[in-house]
Amino acid sequence: MTVFKKKFYSFILILPLLFFIDRLSKIIILNYFETSLETYIKITSFLNLVLVWNSGVGFGLFSFEENIAYNIITFFVLLVIILIFYLSLKTNDIKFYFYLIIIGGALGNFFDRILYSAVPDFIDFHIGNFHWFVFNIADIFITVGIICLIIAEIMLNKEINEK
Repeated sequence: MTVFKKKFYSFILILPLLFFIDRLSKIIILNYFETSLETYIKITSFLNLVLVWNSGVGFGLFSFEENIAYNIITFFVLLVIILIFYLSLKTNDIKFYFYLIIIGGALGNFFDRILYSAVPDFIDFHIGNFHWFVFNIADIFITVGIICLIIAEIMLNKEINEK
């Protein structure tokens, strides 16, 4: 199988799967909070589910109420997705899959930005009264992909330096 075919099949299998997992999780949460009187669900002593609408970027950073700022951020998000897509096409190693994970998460959040004009976040991780940013499954995909890319870069650079 050629590299092009391998990448093509990976795109058409992995990206829709990641997008579906993210969409399904958001639809379940949105439906639950829309039909329930509860404002949060306590899962454990350190994890709650709570619906927060994020108009910024990852973890609620750069949230703005103004449409122009929101549109600029949305356009910037699209440019980043295109750049990551380009980078994924340029690599032929394991990093290709990490880029796909990032793209899958980014597309899920981008879809929400277009559909709802905000991204539904719902995972509330906390220790005592210290709450981390509320996030969603797409944010997990993006974060895991970035961490894996960093580790891959370190490992690949280590291999190159050892030669």
